[in-house]
Amino acid sequence: MKYFTTLFLGLFSIVLLAGCIGEDYDYSPPSVTLSHSEIKLAEANINWEDGTVKEADSLELAREQQQVTVKAGQENFVNFDSQDFEILDLTVSVWRDGEQIQLDVNRLKEFNFPNEKGEYLIEVNLTSDFGTAQYVGNILVD
Repeated sequence: MKYFTTLFLGLFSIVLLAGCIGEDYDYSPPSVTLSHSEIKLAEANINWEDGTVKEADSLELAREQQQVTVKAGQENFVNFDSQDFEILDLTVSVWRDGEQIQLDVNRLKEFNFPNEKGEYLIEVNLTSDFGTAQYVGNILVD
């Protein structure tokens, strides 16, 4: 009887460990949305560990995106659809009339849109332990 108990516990342990090892993770670059305004940003330039490489003129791509209206000074949050990576650096900036304005991003990935009304192109740059990614969009601050 002791032999069968030992055998059963051994097989149970192997099956349990196999389930933990067999997990599947998605290591592709994440999609990005700005949560409070529900803006889905377009992928511009990507260089990711899984082999994904994408190069685009980021400002031209941003101009091509559907313009979304946001409130001046509104707080927003950078949301990744998956986050199986460590964020090493995250920056958010807006472009207006060829001038780049860096927005403050806190450790919770929150930032505020500019207080000055007008048309802007938004750019989010991510540096992670899996590579770099840039996302862009077109906003109207009202």
